[in-house]
Amino acid sequence: MSMKFLALDTSTDSMSVAVSVADRVWAFTGAGGAKSSGTLIAVIQDLLAQAQVRLSELTAIVWGQGPGSFTGLRTACSVAQGMGFGAGVPLLPVSTLWAVAEDARSTHQLSPASHGHVLALLDARMGELYAVELCWTQGRWSALGSERLMAPEQVAPYWAEMHMPKPGAGMLSPAPAHLVGNAFVTHSDRMYLPDSALSHCFTAVPSATAMLRLAPVLWAEGLAVTADQALPRYVRDKVAQTTAERMVQLAPQPR
Repeated sequence: MSMKFLALDTSTDSMSVAVSVADRVWAFTGAGGAKSSGTLIAVIQDLLAQAQVRLSELTAIVWGQGPGSFTGLRTACSVAQGMGFGAGVPLLPVSTLWAVAEDARSTHQLSPASHGHVLALLDARMGELYAVELCWTQGRWSALGSERLMAPEQVAPYWAEMHMPKPGAGMLSPAPAHLVGNAFVTHSDRMYLPDSALSHCFTAVPSATAMLRLAPVLWAEGLAVTADQALPRYVRDKVAQTTAERMVQLAPQPR
């Protein structure tokens, strides 16, 4: 029988939902943030109707686990849990940073074979980025480190350090072939990227269609969970700044 997936993500300012049956996909993208909690279920019901699939017939519900918007992650998780409980369908958590990498690979037809991996970046707000290195090999993504917070000013030095020749080596050390994500417009004034890096920056988002492409491999690896085991991945535990911290962020940054 063909696999049937519902994917949803509300980790950013956009709400992304998609349903796949074999190789056919029905997708929706709209306003996220606070609006998603009031429209997400209706959009899901509409897409399932278009695909002529009942909730109980799904192989799994794929959802953006994070990192991302604190409220957005809880919205996606709670809706996925409720539907999973009600229909007896397992949940398949997907990292939003992995979805960013997959969205960039497909949308921009990237080929990271030159160095084998990318640096995925998502706007974490509060003057920071979520980041992870991912490697594309044998038709799948693999993490080359843990998901973490990074200041925008750290991206350029990171890029430069990773491209420096190793001592005694006659070639460049492995480095991200591309920088992908949604942080380049929001934090461009603080990233100070050199021209050599700018040509490798590609805008991408954690779209539901990207999650659908990741789902079959993750499902085959046994990464699905029951609804009661589904938890958001926040990465950042602190979700508010003090007045002093906000003042520092608003202060002019030295070049």
